Amino acid sequence: MQSWEAAYIAGIIDGEGTITLTRIHEKEHRRPCITIASTDKELLSYVHTLTGGTINNKKNYNPDKHKDSYTLIIKKKDLVLSTLKQTLPYLRVDKKRNRALWILDNYEKVTSRNGKYSSLLLKKKLAFEETFFQI
Repeated sequence: MQSWEAAYIAGIIDGEGTITLTRIHEKEHRRPCITIASTDKELLSYVHTLTGGTINNKKNYNPDKHKDSYTLIIKKKDLVLSTLKQTLPYLRVDKKRNRALWILDNYEKVTSRNGKYSSLLLKKKLAFEETFFQI
């Protein structure tokens, strides 16, 4: 990704995106996720070519009044961390920049590769999540 593309994507994340921790399965720990919602599928397709992820259609309950909308979801660890690392210098919304920085600085330190946690690492993981949601 070129620096101008990273800046463009950072602007889209600042305006329409979310940087969060989410569970893919009910009993697992949270993992980083970036989502961008838009009615412009072409825009999301362009971002998708640079970041990866999947584009989902949102249910339109009233097509007479509302446009169809879509969500780009980036939840694969490597794609999320790469996107955050490249866009971090250009993020302007404090909450999103601070969340991205927290994930980049701490996520891999508190995450077990095999998903099994000692009691100490589990405490660190839960503290990481709690602090993240206070940002």
